[in-house]
Amino acid sequence: MVDVAGTCAARARDRPADEHESENKGSESPNHCARVGARRMPRGVLVRITECTGDRSAPVVIARPFGSTARRRGNRGGSMSQTTRGLLVAAVLLVAAAPGRGDEPPAIRLAEVIEEARVQNPEIKAARARAQAAAYVPAQASAYDDPVFSYETWNAPESFDVTRADNNILRLSQKVPFPGKRTLAGTAAERDADVARREADMVQLEVIAAVKRAYWDLWLVHENLLVYSRDKDLVERLARIAEQKYAVGQVSQPDVLRAQVELTRLINRVTTQTLGVDAARAELAALLSREDPGSIGIPEEPGRVRLEQDIGSLTEVALRQRPELAAQQASIARFEANRRFARLGYFPDFEFMAERFYNFDRRDGLGAMVSISIPLVYKYKYDAAVGEANARITTAQADLRRLQDRIRREVRQAYLRAKTALAQRDLFLSTHIPQAEQALRASQVGYETGRVDFLSLIDSVRAIESVHLEHFQAEADFEKAYADLERAVGSEQ
Repeated sequence: MVDVAGTCAARARDRPADEHESENKGSESPNHCARVGARRMPRGVLVRITECTGDRSAPVVIARPFGSTARRRGNRGGSMSQTTRGLLVAAVLLVAAAPGRGDEPPAIRLAEVIEEARVQNPEIKAARARAQAAAYVPAQASAYDDPVFSYETWNAPESFDVTRADNNILRLSQKVPFPGKRTLAGTAAERDADVARREADMVQLEVIAAVKRAYWDLWLVHENLLVYSRDKDLVERLARIAEQKYAVGQVSQPDVLRAQVELTRLINRVTTQTLGVDAARAELAALLSREDPGSIGIPEEPGRVRLEQDIGSLTEVALRQRPELAAQQASIARFEANRRFARLGYFPDFEFMAERFYNFDRRDGLGAMVSISIPLVYKYKYDAAVGEANARITTAQADLRRLQDRIRREVRQAYLRAKTALAQRDLFLSTHIPQAEQALRASQVGYETGRVDFLSLIDSVRAIESVHLEHFQAEADFEKAYADLERAVGSEQ
């Protein structure tokens, strides 16, 4: 517990008796210390501010115009200065400028947000549809060509009387590729479908990682808003303390002016962070395909996740389950099937035909015919196809090796970023925050006893503000680095 006016009562006891009598006229009790309020600072710091006055009706003056001593003393009788009113009006206008919220939506959980993204995200839906479309291709690629029916008439008269034609022929034909070509075409299409399916998995991993980052960005900007809001309330109370000390001549006017400057800065920060919350909500709403960003609540506090595995084990897992690797291996299998298909190009294809003859003046009959392609005439074409397939296989194998190296790098980088952020988070919790809190308490006591000026007190407030902001930044950095690590390993959760 931090008591700003820790020495108010003692100082009041040390004052002359006639001062007590003159100041306590019309008051309910002497030596009154009016408690202004209590606010919980970030991470469990409870700050209590107490106004030390001899009279409940003692005037509160934030600032006075520069001028004579008599004029300054005359202003002490007012209830509120023009600067005070100006700051309050500015605060109201700045807050009103931010979009209205009304009732805040309920808090959101990361697991629920991820599940919603799986179902609603349009990019994931499109990737799944592409994979589904590719799954229909193998049946088409491995099918025979459609049979062909034809009708032929010889010496047909101008009247088109087919009964007087010399010959009528009904013909049915079917093209048949060399054995193995249809199977290899279907195999290549199946590998293409595997690639599309793995690419859909890749898209889902990317979207979920983006959802996690947007989730923690929203959490961070909201925590920053809370820090600035609490500090604004704290500075408002400290400003009143400075005004009371100035009213009795214990401090100079610069202390009051510094309080005004600091209060204006914090009001601006609160407004900026309020708009930042709306922007972060809009980013997350886009990933969830929500039309109303205001329906997104504030994220829950992060859990204390630890890094229990080492880089080596995580890299092994990533090399086993990353969908990019599976997609690249499917691409290699597709090119190998294409190479086998290209080699079969040296072998002929066939066309089988059956005919029925209807003759006008002679006997009807049946006929059959077999056609065979001659690929050796243009052999260079098939040589080029085999060369292309070999080059594509070499390229795909090199891409696989490059992808493996990239995955190792991504796992290592994400792990080190998470490890660094985790160490910073623990250091803030164990050292920086307690030290900043102790410094603030010492500055508050020193200011009350006159050993510390208001500038030093404001520096302590800014120091603990900075520590809390950096602590929350480390928390968010760790969670986002952990999300990137999960993405690098190939895991969604």
